[in-house]
Amino acid sequence: MWLDTHCHLDAPEFASHLGEVIEAAAKNQVQGILLPAVKASDAANIQTLVAQYAQIMPGLVYTLGIHPLYVEQSSQTDLDLLATEVKSALQDPRFVGIGEIGLDYFVEGLDRTRQAYFFEQQLDLAQAHDLPVVMHVRRSQDAILKALRQRRIRSGIAHAFNGSLQQAEQFIQLGFKLGFGGAATYTRALQIRRLVTQLPLSSLVTETDAPDIPPAWLREEGIAHNVPQFIPRIAAELAELRQMDITDFAAASWSNAVTALPRWSATLNPLHSK
Repeated sequence: MWLDTHCHLDAPEFASHLGEVIEAAAKNQVQGILLPAVKASDAANIQTLVAQYAQIMPGLVYTLGIHPLYVEQSSQTDLDLLATEVKSALQDPRFVGIGEIGLDYFVEGLDRTRQAYFFEQQLDLAQAHDLPVVMHVRRSQDAILKALRQRRIRSGIAHAFNGSLQQAEQFIQLGFKLGFGGAATYTRALQIRRLVTQLPLSSLVTETDAPDIPPAWLREEGIAHNVPQFIPRIAAELAELRQMDITDFAAASWSNAVTALPRWSATLNPLHSK
């Protein structure tokens, strides 16, 4: 059984056939999907969506946060709203942490000072409630590590990790897992593929970032966008890179995800490995 630790099921690409997307994932042994918010105002919609499809996908869970690419259109009022929504969501077993938050130094023209303020405010919120965080770390690993060292964050995931081995080791030392998905299926992605083989198995989790980060085979098969049902096929390539049995890889990645996001375990079948 598999977990997709990062999937934007509320994306417009899925709006017309979301039930089919979730059913297809469940039929492909995906028992849990994490849906991260990107805006403070997402909370009500995401909570409704998760509740609606929980019967199809028992391990469907969510995080709340403000994505760095949405900081420009956000204000202090959004941070205040987020704090209120998080406090309320603590009573919801499907709420598992703060995210998607972080820093993006790849997209040009973004205000880094503003990003840092929103990121640090959300880290403080996570610390206040002893919650893990799901982080966007695109070309910003060192700045994020610096912010994390100044706080006591329970745990979390550095999503779509593409940093150096040294940076990866520092995230691991701070108690974080690293997300790998479709990018690792490209033979030209040498750094990412090296990380998959070099890092300890206990640090890896599987993700799609659907509908984004399509795996290498997607265009060849004429599929419009990435979907969570691809997790087993992506994971098979990760396991092959590590030259290990797929069953062992599945058990490890599952355990790692639940370690990173402890509240998730309440919605999952404990017999997942059988």
